[in-house]
Amino acid sequence: MTIGFSSRAVRSTCVLCVAGLLTLMPAAAAARAGRPDPGPPGGARPAAQPSLLYRSGTQVRPRPGAPGVPDVSALSWVVADADSGDVLAAHDAHRKLPPASTLKTLFALTVLPVLPGGIRHEVRGDELNGIGPGSSLVGIVEGHTYRVSDLWNGVFLNSGNDAVHVLASLTGGWDATAARMQAEARALGARDTHVRSPDGYDAPGQVSSAYDLAVFGRAGLRNPDFARYCAKVDAMFPGRNGDAYGIRNTNRLLTGEDGVEPYPGLIGIKNGYTSNAGNTLVAAARRDGRTLVVTVMNPQEGGGHAVYEEARSLLDWGFEASGRVLPVGSLASGGARPRPGPEALPAAVAAARPSRHDPGWRETGAIVGVAGLGAGAVALVLRLRLVRIRSS
Repeated sequence: MTIGFSSRAVRSTCVLCVAGLLTLMPAAAAARAGRPDPGPPGGARPAAQPSLLYRSGTQVRPRPGAPGVPDVSALSWVVADADSGDVLAAHDAHRKLPPASTLKTLFALTVLPVLPGGIRHEVRGDELNGIGPGSSLVGIVEGHTYRVSDLWNGVFLNSGNDAVHVLASLTGGWDATAARMQAEARALGARDTHVRSPDGYDAPGQVSSAYDLAVFGRAGLRNPDFARYCAKVDAMFPGRNGDAYGIRNTNRLLTGEDGVEPYPGLIGIKNGYTSNAGNTLVAAARRDGRTLVVTVMNPQEGGGHAVYEEARSLLDWGFEASGRVLPVGSLASGGARPRPGPEALPAAVAAARPSRHDPGWRETGAIVGVAGLGAGAVALVLRLRLVRIRSS
């Protein structure tokens, strides 16, 4: 399957009614004020205490019979229920630390919705400029044509910074992508994150937190494409001469590589490492109908595999503690909001569009901006993109 583009652009813009969005304003105002998610009606769940997550040290509210929290060496960590958003326990949850490649979770949340996986793109040399020394790479070659889905395999499995650079170029460039990631983080209620380099490479001022990364991981699991990519163990990647080679996920808790025992029920999400960040990991696992998400940032003991073993012990504790602890906060404190998107159409599809009456075209939508949600006017602009798919 290939994709072609005509010489004329067709763009339709739909402005949603201001009144239809006014119902979002209380949640947005609460998010700005730092107020907790009110939770479901009827008081079915005990009230969370988000303020506990801003305290230093380990925070947990055990009921009688609750297991003891494991002793881990990470500078910061979080254990949360991915369905409800309840934080079961945490240690220095909002401590701002370098995230390394776990920041690629936010990159994917921002870019995945606006780049159809079937698009084919020939890589230009300038798209590979500026990749940091020592970066993890999947092996993208200038002049070679890749499907967007191949590039996402490179991001999630090989943590390829070269793949991130190419995908960022398709959505407005490096700086524009960083700005959209920053907006996405704020929209999700993640206020500790400051994006400087979309691939997670160490950059002055670039930080996130165990809390924010858990928010990104939880949001990612709700995106079917994100969930599928982050759970892949291996894939084939296009080579230089029309062949392909195998790539394998670097998350050892998923693959069981290098002597790390794979965790039963693991469903991703993303690991990372830089010399400044140390080892970082956002992991999710499912057991008996319950899904937990865990963040572990920079263990201080145990070597390079400690991040996996500490995540394992926190997941084990979380499943055992189910129903035996009260929440200490919520990943859902950002409240409901419309999902923001890029301020411009992806470069790969921003060229010309033909008539929508052509049966070879299908229509996709991307929300491109939310302006003035608060005291000013409320407007949500939806630009409809038409992408032609030709069968070969």
